Amino acid sequence: MKERVHKLLAEANIGSRRESELLIEQGRVRVNGEIITVGDKADKETDIIEVDGQKVVFGRSQKRYIALYKPKQVLSSHEPHRSDNRQTVFDLIPFKERLFSIGRLDADSEGLIVLTNDGEMAQRLSHPRFKHTKTYKVQVVGLPSERALERWQAGVELEDGMTAPCVVRIIKGDPRETTLRIIMTEGKKRQIRRVASLLGHPVRRLVRTHIGMLSVEGLRPGEWRELNAADIEALQTPARDIKQLRAASRQQFKRDRDTAQREQRPISRESTSPRRSGYAGARPASRSGKTAGWRKKADEVIESWSPDRRPRREGGISDRPRFRRSDASRPPRPEDGTSDRSRRGGDRLAGEQSRSTKRPIQRRPRKTKDEE
Repeated sequence: MKERVHKLLAEANIGSRRESELLIEQGRVRVNGEIITVGDKADKETDIIEVDGQKVVFGRSQKRYIALYKPKQVLSSHEPHRSDNRQTVFDLIPFKERLFSIGRLDADSEGLIVLTNDGEMAQRLSHPRFKHTKTYKVQVVGLPSERALERWQAGVELEDGMTAPCVVRIIKGDPRETTLRIIMTEGKKRQIRRVASLLGHPVRRLVRTHIGMLSVEGLRPGEWRELNAADIEALQTPARDIKQLRAASRQQFKRDRDTAQREQRPISRESTSPRRSGYAGARPASRSGKTAGWRKKADEVIESWSPDRRPRREGGISDRPRFRRSDASRPPRPEDGTSDRSRRGGDRLAGEQSRSTKRPIQRRPRKTKDEE
């Protein structure tokens, strides 16, 4: 059965999957005499796979799992730089077979590292996609505030991107030095040190205490031991805080998604249209050609109908002339003070009676043909 070549190389303990991909990218891997590219497949039973001209042998080697306490100034890299003469973690064990590490640490840090020839497990426990937990005991300068701890847990923007959510708890603290317990599922290069310095609390000491539920307890710096079945199960079991980390990761994913959607949303017409001055300056000058047309006509009609008004005088009293009905058009009021409505009403009734007493018009009947 054909499988991806970088997976087969990891299975043969040539290196991790990432290291195998680098070998393929450098053109150092051939299948049946031809240079391949990343993603190509081969059958380990029928095809001949070579690395630097050496044939890869696929055997059924025994799976090995080693827990090691990495001391300070010891490198995690399998092949250190030629000019660097410092020890590596592989110099501390007697096994000469090809092993690779689960969870690297920088030279200034110390703590638990697992060495194995099981490529599948190393990929599953090391890749950030699988969200496997690693726990650290960190001593920092000063006492971080609650605000700083919340910011640390939610994620901090670094030069190479935003950090993933993590759990930060104070174990022991005083104004001079604080000991923190930090649980992470994804780590950038020297992330804890960079974040701590950014928040104003540089790291004094950093020790990895757990990978999953596997503890470094019982080992001193430079010591190692092979893992049994219970240890391997603990290694693959995430920390108890994984639920909180997964919930925080989901919240961060939603925030990033909402931010991306807002950035991709098209700009509205109102924000780019010219704006009026004055009280209604926040509204656009026009919304569409049809609306602007009838609005303009309405404004012209209102202006033509509006009479010229002079401003009000002080005190709020208008100085516009008031148009009153002249006294000549109003009938004189009787001297006795009574109203003239009854008299006008009586005249109206009298007129109706006079019209009703007129003789009706008499019409002559039309003659029929017989009378003619």
